[in-house]
Amino acid sequence: MKNTYIIAEAGVNHNGNIVLAKKMIEIASKAGANAIKFQTFKAEKLVTKYARKALYQEKNSRNSETQLEMLKKLVLTEGQFLELKDYCAKLDLDFLSTPFDFESVDFLFQIGISQWKIPSGEITNLPYLIKIAETKLPIILSTGMATLDEVAEAVAILKKYGSSEITLLHCTTEYPAPFDEVNLRAMLTMREEFNLPIGYSDHTMGIEIPIAAVAMGATIIEKHFTLDRSMDGPDHQASLEPDELKQMVCAIRHVEKAFGDGIKQPAESEKKNIQIARKSIVAETKIEMGDAFTKDNLTIKRPGDGISPMKWFEVLGKRAARDFEEDELIEL
Repeated sequence: MKNTYIIAEAGVNHNGNIVLAKKMIEIASKAGANAIKFQTFKAEKLVTKYARKALYQEKNSRNSETQLEMLKKLVLTEGQFLELKDYCAKLDLDFLSTPFDFESVDFLFQIGISQWKIPSGEITNLPYLIKIAETKLPIILSTGMATLDEVAEAVAILKKYGSSEITLLHCTTEYPAPFDEVNLRAMLTMREEFNLPIGYSDHTMGIEIPIAAVAMGATIIEKHFTLDRSMDGPDHQASLEPDELKQMVCAIRHVEKAFGDGIKQPAESEKKNIQIARKSIVAETKIEMGDAFTKDNLTIKRPGDGISPMKWFEVLGKRAARDFEEDELIEL
C-alpha cells in the first residue's frame, strides 16, 4: 500500500520573510513530510482594494488593514520562490505552491512545478480551472465550501481540458474548523461519486482528525504549520507548531503500518503467546486409569499446549489410559 502523501502547508506563515520560509522547509523535512506548500500570488491580482478580510483574518491580525494591505506583506518574489524550490530539492522535499492568479500559474509552470494544488476558493473559477487543466499536470483539488454538484462541475471541466490525474481533498474552510462540522464521511461520498483518489485538507486544531482521515482512506493529508502560533498573521493560530507537525506525521505512519494485508491470521509477534493465553482440557480432580472422563472430573485451564477445549465433547465419555493428577493435562 502506498504511503499517505503528507503536505506541510506553510502557506503565508513565513510572513513574507524568506529566512522564515527556509526554516519552515527545514522543519517540514525533519518532521518527515513529503512536501511543503506555499502560496504564490500578486496581491493586486488576487483581491480588490475594497475586499474585506475574513473574520478569522481580522481576529488573528493585530491591525485594521484591508485584505490587500495584509496580502502585500505576505508576498514572496519569483526569485525567492526559485531559491525555496532549490532548497526543498536539497532536503529531499517536494516543493508545491498554490497559484492564485494567471501570472503565478505561468511562473510556477515555467520553473517546473510537479503538480498543482487548487485551493477551495478557486473551485468556481472557470478560466483558472481551464488554464490549470491545460498544463496536463496532476491536480490536487480542495473542495471546501463546495456542494457535490460544484465539485462535479469542476472535475468535469478539469477532465475536459486535459487533466487525467485528479485527487479530491475534503475540507472545511474555517480557521480553526469546528470538529462537529468536519464531516469526514463526505470524503468517502466523493470517492464513491467520482471514483477518484481522496484526501483531506485539515483546518481543525490538533492532529486527531488527519489521523482519522488516513484511517478512512485519505491518500493525501494537508495541514497548516507555523514556527510559532503566537506570531502575527492570518493563519498562525490555526496551525501546528513544529513538534505537533512531527507528531502528526509519526502518528500517520504508525496508522499506515497498522493497516496490514487484511489476512486474518496470527501475527508473528503473537504466535509465542498462543499456548500461554489459550487453554487445554485438564483434570479437575484426581482421575484413575479406566475412569470415564466427565464434566465433573474435567475442567479447562491454561496453558494451551494440551487438548483444545474445542474437542470437549470428543473427550467426554472416553476412558483414562493412565492416572491423572489434579491440574494435569489430559491425554487420550
